[in-house]
Amino acid sequence: MITKIFYNHSCNICRAEIDHYKKIAKDQFDFIDITDNEMAKIQTKSNDRQLLRRMHVIENGQLFSGARAFLIVWSKIPRYRILSKLFGLPIIFLVFHYTYEVVAYFLFLKNKGQLTNLK
Repeated sequence: MITKIFYNHSCNICRAEIDHYKKIAKDQFDFIDITDNEMAKIQTKSNDRQLLRRMHVIENGQLFSGARAFLIVWSKIPRYRILSKLFGLPIIFLVFHYTYEVVAYFLFLKNKGQLTNLK
């Protein structure tokens, strides 16, 4: 079963990150742009704000978001597996989680006007 990554293609930073993953592991993932995407809302059981706020991943039918989603993605890419293990350690994950949340919040503020029903 292919892991699904839900991301905001209209965000320059998000798009750059995903484009990098596409280059090195395109067969590992199904990349889904959340911008004005009703199916993404249905599949994740999330609204536009929730989808825009964090990256989401569905693996084996289970939804992950935020820092945990990155760990899932990294664990599937050989050159990033070590990051998945390192950032998955309890204390490091805690720092990673809160750092991600701060960065993601500012990206959300920067990009929230890009979805038509958030304007």
